[in-house]
Amino acid sequence: MTREDGKKPARVVVADDQTVVREGIVMLLGLLPGIEVVGAAGDGDEAVKLVAELAPDVVLMDLRMPRCDGVEATRRIRTEHPGTQVVVLTTFADDDSLFPALRAGARGYLTKDAGGDEIVRAVESVLSGEAGLAPSIQRRLLERLSEPEPWATPADQAPDGLTARECEVVVLIAEGLSNQEIARRLHVSTATVKTHINNLFAKTGLKDRAQAVRYAYAKGLVRPPAK
Repeated sequence: MTREDGKKPARVVVADDQTVVREGIVMLLGLLPGIEVVGAAGDGDEAVKLVAELAPDVVLMDLRMPRCDGVEATRRIRTEHPGTQVVVLTTFADDDSLFPALRAGARGYLTKDAGGDEIVRAVESVLSGEAGLAPSIQRRLLERLSEPEPWATPADQAPDGLTARECEVVVLIAEGLSNQEIARRLHVSTATVKTHINNLFAKTGLKDRAQAVRYAYAKGLVRPPAK
């Protein structure tokens, strides 16, 4: 179907590793005005390959896929094929999914409860040079920008090879927060927090949270209160 403004339909590739979900999205898109599905991929590698072959306008990209996930596929597509835009369509809206995808070059981000009209608006937005973000994602970005950063030292100055996120976690441990409280503060799952803690313990040789508190102060990540 052509768009209401008479322009050619947006040529779209769908990338999702779940066959039922992928086929459902393709079927839905086939009913929407101004969109033409030109291909479907089961993982990130296949999505990159289809983009090279078909030069679509937009890829609707899932994030959690085998072999090559959606973030890496987005990075490769935007680097190798800058004429193709990426709109993430995923179940996940936590910080550890959202921000890596946006940094990789995605211009849109929707969750899978999005309706057809919302998908059409996101596709049209990214093709016109704007961001195609779900309202909940826009609110999350504004909230994140308004939050004070618990640790703002550049990553290349982090001790012991810690990532910025791992430094945030150890600072929050030093503040006395539990794993559940850290998860809420960083808008990630408790399982993700545990993964960060395991990684930073492995890198630093720390054994427990008490050592993590001492480490945070010793490395200057947390300053003692002024007397």
